[in-house]
Amino acid sequence: MTIAPGLRAEILIMVERGDTAIKVGSGDVPVLGTPRLLAIAEAATVRAVQDHLAPGQTSVGTKVTLEHRAASPVGTHVEVAAELVEVDGRRLVFEVTARDRRTTVAVATIERVVVDRERFLSGLSR
Repeated sequence: MTIAPGLRAEILIMVERGDTAIKVGSGDVPVLGTPRLLAIAEAATVRAVQDHLAPGQTSVGTKVTLEHRAASPVGTHVEVAAELVEVDGRRLVFEVTARDRRTTVAVATIERVVVDRERFLSGLSR
């Protein structure tokens, strides 16, 4: 399979209480928490390339820059879209945008590296 710029994936969520800054421990307001938003953004990057990796390969996150621009209260629908914009060997760079009906909620750049799953796991210290 080939991994090339232009691969995309979108994830649509409705903000629930479990997604809030209060629930994830990143603040004390009932809006979409930044750590939860990042997790959704990372999931979109994984989804964008998952069907294009060779058997036994996976990708792991290595670098994130995220600007959380607008609050999203419980009940808000947010679409998180990731697009692969650069491939440099095993390094993958994604641009991610999160939007609700009114505004851009967040923008991010996420880098991932393609690894052999078994070799990666065998290198972990236990």
